Amino acid sequence: MGSFSIWHWLIVLVIVMLVFGTKKLRNIGTDLGGAVKGFKDGMKPPEAGEEPKDQIQQTAAASTEKTVDVHAKDINK
Repeated sequence: MGSFSIWHWLIVLVIVMLVFGTKKLRNIGTDLGGAVKGFKDGMKPPEAGEEPKDQIQQTAAASTEKTVDVHAKDINK
């Protein structure tokens, strides 16, 4: 009773496929694979010819392009 056999896992897999559907499971697998690939690429040291990318400056430059400058007026004068 302590361990599950292969038949138990197959039944669980069929139930999960019926509940979520194969398309949603495929999307989850694709997202997970992309995340693992991105993590591995991020952990690699930069190659000899490449300069390391400064993620903070790139993120800051991208956020300032989308920033909306709004002037708030004080109503209680």
